[in-house]
Amino acid sequence: MFPVGPELLVIIAVVVLLFGANKLPKLARSIGQATGELRKGKQQAETELEEMRNDIHEEEPTED
Repeated sequence: MFPVGPELLVIIAVVVLLFGANKLPKLARSIGQATGELRKGKQQAETELEEMRNDIHEEEPTED
């Protein structure tokens, strides 16, 4: 669950103190790019797993 209220303000204050206000846009952009890459990788892995499952089902011999 995401922090809300005072907890969120404390986290934002700590981030500003650690990185400085000038670096926050660059940090946010980097986090956004990393999140996008993770989603893309997850989607590729799911696609490959689905293809493997389909290949296995197609190769199964039918019992007569």
